[in-house]
Amino acid sequence: MDILKYLHENGCPWDTRMCAAAATNGHLNILKYLHENGCPWDVETSKMAAHGGHLDTLAYAHEHGCPWDKMACRGAASNGHFDVFKYLHENGCPWSRRVCAAAAEGGHLDILKYAHQQGCPWNDMASYAAVCNGHLDVLRYLHENRCPWALGCVLLLLEAGILT
Repeated sequence: MDILKYLHENGCPWDTRMCAAAATNGHLNILKYLHENGCPWDVETSKMAAHGGHLDTLAYAHEHGCPWDKMACRGAASNGHFDVFKYLHENGCPWSRRVCAAAAEGGHLDILKYAHQQGCPWNDMASYAAVCNGHLDVLRYLHENRCPWALGCVLLLLEAGILT
């Protein structure tokens, strides 16, 4: 922190990338310093905190007006950060059908179930992601809840030699 303060006090330029880098690694104290000293932030800060599962960092940024977009939800879903994903949803972060595909790809059934129960849209990308990554439990959930099949699911299995 001393080096960061020295750089700032001696005119070293900074931009939104600094806040995003602090958020990526969950360095809340550094993010606070940057924000309190006028360093700008953007959606990358929220996205990187969500991707890394840094709930305290994400919450600080959100509570202090840092913007976010659907990529934050997608990153939390992709990396299995349920608590972060739930926080994002409960605080109005937008999402898209790619969220369900990201959760399916990672085998994060808890996130997929929560998203589906909360009305997150899905499409055949979710079933395709489950097949591609071998998540049978996820595929079953998707099928039992009427997620459309991806046309390439069986073809993928046949080409990979998984079905014999």
